[in-house]
Amino acid sequence: MRMAVTKGEQVRRRLLTAAAELIGERGWSAVSTRILAEHAGVSASVVHYHFPSIQAVLSEAAVTAMREVLETSQQVFAVATSPADGVDALLASVDQYSGTDPMSRLFVETYLAAGRDPELRDRIAGLVTAFRTQITDWLAAHQVADPAASAAILAAAVDGLLLHRSLGPLDDQVGAVLRRVVIPCE
Repeated sequence: MRMAVTKGEQVRRRLLTAAAELIGERGWSAVSTRILAEHAGVSASVVHYHFPSIQAVLSEAAVTAMREVLETSQQVFAVATSPADGVDALLASVDQYSGTDPMSRLFVETYLAAGRDPELRDRIAGLVTAFRTQITDWLAAHQVADPAASAAILAAAVDGLLLHRSLGPLDDQVGAVLRRVVIPCE
C-alpha cells in the first residue's frame, strides 16, 4: 500500500513541477490538460485523477513555487547584520532573476491569474503577508521606524523591480533609495 501512495505522490509532484515550468514558459492560459500531461509524461486522465481541474493544478504549482522562492528570499535576513545589509542582501537574492526567466514569468502570470480567481488571490495574499511579517519582525528587531510600512515598501519594491527588470536595466541607485527606507530610529 505504501508503494502506491509513494508512486502517487511522485506523480503529483511531477505534475506540479511540470505545471510550474509550463506557466513560466508558455503563460497561465496556454497550459491545457493535454499539454501538462505530455510535459509530465502522463495521460490526461492522470492529471484529473490528482486534481479536480487544470486551474487547481496550476494554482497549486504556482503557490508552491512562489512559497519556495519567498522562503529562500527570507533566509537572506539571517545573515544580514544591519537594515542596510538586509536591503542589499534582499536585492542580491533577486539578482538571479532577469524578469524574463521562467520563475519571474510564473510570478507575473500568477499575480494576473489571482486577479480573476479569489481563492488564488487569498493564497497569494497569505504568502505576501507572511513575507512582509518576516521582514517586519526583522526590521523591528533592528529598530527601524515603522517596520510594517517599511516591510510593505520593500516587498512591493522587490515585486516591482522584477516586473521592471523584464523591460530593461534598472538604475544602480535602487539600493541606495531602498536603504533610506530602513534607516534605524535614533
